[in-house]
Amino acid sequence: MAASVPPRDRRRAAALAVLCAMALMIVLDSTIVAVAVPAIQADLGFSPAGVAWVVNGYLIGFAGLLLLAGRLGDLVGARRVFLAGLVVFTAASLLCGLATTAPLLVAGRFVQGVGGALASAVIFSLIVRLYPEPAGQARAIGVYGFTQAGGAAFGFVAGGLLTDAAGWPWIFLVNVPIGVAVLVAAPRVLPGEAGSGLGEGLDVSGAALITLGLSLGVYAIVDGGFRYGVAALLLVVGFLVRQRYARSPLVPLRILRRGRLLATSAAVVLIFATGMGFQFVNALFLQRVLGLDSIGTGLAFLPTPIVIGVLSLLVAPRVIARFGVRPVLLAGLGALAAGLALLVRAPADPRYAADVLPSLIIMGLGIGVVIPAIIMLAMAGAEPHETGLVSGLTNTAQQAGGALGLAVLAVVAARVTDASLASGLGEVAALRDGYSRAYLTAAGFVAAAALVTALVPRRPVSTVDAAAGGPGAKEVCDIGAR
Repeated sequence: MAASVPPRDRRRAAALAVLCAMALMIVLDSTIVAVAVPAIQADLGFSPAGVAWVVNGYLIGFAGLLLLAGRLGDLVGARRVFLAGLVVFTAASLLCGLATTAPLLVAGRFVQGVGGALASAVIFSLIVRLYPEPAGQARAIGVYGFTQAGGAAFGFVAGGLLTDAAGWPWIFLVNVPIGVAVLVAAPRVLPGEAGSGLGEGLDVSGAALITLGLSLGVYAIVDGGFRYGVAALLLVVGFLVRQRYARSPLVPLRILRRGRLLATSAAVVLIFATGMGFQFVNALFLQRVLGLDSIGTGLAFLPTPIVIGVLSLLVAPRVIARFGVRPVLLAGLGALAAGLALLVRAPADPRYAADVLPSLIIMGLGIGVVIPAIIMLAMAGAEPHETGLVSGLTNTAQQAGGALGLAVLAVVAARVTDASLASGLGEVAALRDGYSRAYLTAAGFVAAAALVTALVPRRPVSTVDAAAGGPGAKEVCDIGAR
């Protein structure tokens, strides 16, 4: 007879399932959109570079509000912020599905990003609180990564099916029933907490400065506007000044003085710049160079999230416990770079099975261990009263990296393609040149992430190792030591 599961463990599992369901909805949104980008561009008249705003409109709202949302979680309680974000995200998904013009869709995506920020900013914080022990935390993050990968796998296929069968608006409308179901379940299973209270202060001005700074920064990259880049830099500097003198800063500068946190945040930016930028560019590559339709594109993407899901759930927790976070992270980055290098060296007339599939599998092997490792490294050392803030910083780094990578890779591909067309190459060959250069740029992001990871300051060995067992568990415990 099987042993019964303790009530506390059942409750934690139910809460983790709700958090993963929200993550599933967000990753479904991103992967489904990636497959439908060409259809949206054709229907609403986006320019080749401007169509990136279908994704960037979301990422800017997401990245800009994550810090504020994380702080809100600490002040009013993570569950309240999670539920508010879920409502906004679901309603905005409905608005995106009803949009009939490019500006309306981008505006809807921005609001959708705001809702995603509110909900996602507290997810890592809640996971860390639900599973404070290192082994349980590694397993929980592995389940979270598996959910994201499974959602990506389903999203790529569903995106192709929905786009071809019902039209691109349904890639947004599909979020509505999922959101309603999660909204019904979440209040019943997520633990309530009061937070420290709004009386401690909320830096709305700081949030406005960093949101505008990120928005103008991405716009400068997409449109090549130097003056917008300068304005973005000034806004970010203004944000830092504001944090210095605000009574209750959004990001206390003492946090930014932690070299370990800054280094891991930089690595997160580079890793997600690679992953999200690659996803966007590769969807275009598969359709415009290999000639696949929307369904074919979704199926072509499928091996990567399957591999990611298996590794993040079954392999990553074990290898991290055995070898430690940093070695696993560096090995995964090496695999990710190798997969991109294979795509760069693909012939002018690539075939999917010979030239693309091996790269996607190798990249899946890398990402499957990189994501759990970098999240654990980034969340290490957060005090209980800082978990919302550090979670918000980590999520901000993810989304800012995604927006940066997508903008840079889209512009690189478009400019190299235009230059190749001007030199007399045919359209498909010119597109192949552009995407190849974008893959090479992404490989540069990975190399930079590996360098930053290697330079992350180490912490002294902790004596809590004995409870976790093994040298890898020692580092998992130790990365949280002060």
